[in-house]
Amino acid sequence: MTKIFHNPRCRKSRETLNLLEEKGEEPTIIEYLNTPPTRAELAEIVNMLGIVPEKLIRKGETEYKELFKGKTLSDDEWLDAMVQYPKLIERPIVIKNGKAAIGRPPETVLDIL
Repeated sequence: MTKIFHNPRCRKSRETLNLLEEKGEEPTIIEYLNTPPTRAELAEIVNMLGIVPEKLIRKGETEYKELFKGKTLSDDEWLDAMVQYPKLIERPIVIKNGKAAIGRPPETVLDIL
């Protein structure tokens, strides 16, 4: 099963979803701003991506600039921040068969299909 953590207002997220559908995928669409991932899900995603939680943060978001810019947080604190402020989560994230990819650029997700 393929999942996409999706924001329909984001062009890259829409492009990634279209690419998945063009490749015959019928992903489960999770609009993560309406249904945020749990802390455990985020920890699993970060593990699948092989990155530290801070690398999953959108640093251009107002919440980041106002609350976190210039601060040094632990991995646990970054996970907590993403749970509290899901807008901070980089998008789109595609998961399939225990692997994850961030669709920036959208073609990146082809590696896990």
